[in-house]
Amino acid sequence: MTNIDWSGVRDRVAALSRTPDGKVFGANAHAWQLEPPLTPAELTEVEEQLGVRLPEDYRGFLLEVGRGGAGPFYGLFPLRVVDGRWRWEGDGADLTGLDTLAEPFPHTGPFNPAAELPEPPDEEEFATVEEFNAAEDAYWELHDKVAYDPKHSVGTVYLSHLGCAYRHLLVVSGPERGTMWADDTVDDDGFSPLAGGHGERIGFARWYLDWLDEATTKAREPLHG
Repeated sequence: MTNIDWSGVRDRVAALSRTPDGKVFGANAHAWQLEPPLTPAELTEVEEQLGVRLPEDYRGFLLEVGRGGAGPFYGLFPLRVVDGRWRWEGDGADLTGLDTLAEPFPHTGPFNPAAELPEPPDEEEFATVEEFNAAEDAYWELHDKVAYDPKHSVGTVYLSHLGCAYRHLLVVSGPERGTMWADDTVDDDGFSPLAGGHGERIGFARWYLDWLDEATTKAREPLHG
């Protein structure tokens, strides 16, 4: 991958800090604040602990821009040391399997783990409310076991949440390494790769810089235009 020029990004983000509330979705959460970049020694420690080399554009961001903070939607999950170990923090960051990042992400196209599940039980098929409730409880227990099985997201780093348990992740291992994906399992829509205007896969840099361009455009719009 071509090296990304991250120079000026921190200045662009800082300039957006004067944007009125409500003009850019999610900005109230991160308040346009970027955490300090990692040092090369810290990045080496991160990758040694995780057992995987992160994609180059994300590595560059961590070293030149910041370890997290201002970013798409409610912000970019920051990398921090917690109890002596590097990990990402945020709403859904715990979905990142720190011990399975070197395992290949198993999907190469849209995948919905809940697609093969049977339909939920129909109350009219049961003689009593108690029987229906028992069947419904069993169904949702099976549903959650299948839909939210951690094996579906090995080899990925969750980086941002969009609200309502929708999240975006970066693939760090396997044939889709370096691409950004959506996790919409909360709505039984499964996983799907993020794409550009011509259907092409996008990586971290495109994902972040497209957001920054859009945020800059929105910040310049009249409040009641």
